[in-house]
Amino acid sequence: MSEPVAHVDDEIRKLIDDMLESMYAADGVGLAAIQIGVPKRVLVMDLAKKDAKPEPRAFINPKITWMSEETTTVQEGCLSVPDVWEDVERPTKIRAEYLDRHGKHQTLEAEGLLATCLQHELDHLNGVLFIDHISKLKRSMALRKLQKAKRLQKAG
Repeated sequence: MSEPVAHVDDEIRKLIDDMLESMYAADGVGLAAIQIGVPKRVLVMDLAKKDAKPEPRAFINPKITWMSEETTTVQEGCLSVPDVWEDVERPTKIRAEYLDRHGKHQTLEAEGLLATCLQHELDHLNGVLFIDHISKLKRSMALRKLQKAKRLQKAG
């Protein structure tokens, strides 16, 4: 479980910049601070297309304040669970509140990839992985695939 950020200061902004750098290096679109070993309620994302100008975003102390009853199923992957992609059902639209990198309170209504990514990264802050949203059988298969990949990596 990640702890709330008390004050948005230069240390938090440096964390955000480091997270963005790590996310870009791993070819990801989102990253939660806990994924790099920092248990703070901070996440970053950039949903810009590969060849487009980067659009980095930071969300500090994010929380979802509303979710639609309508759901959408999207194939998700995760830097924490490499090479595993599974269909995950989530609310189609959400409303979230957060602080931006300057400590200013923001409210955001999101749908599509932004809504999915926000929910996925917020799950990390709450100790949940995307594979926790899939069936027990699929989760078991995904974990076996991950363990096999780790064994091969150690052997290689």
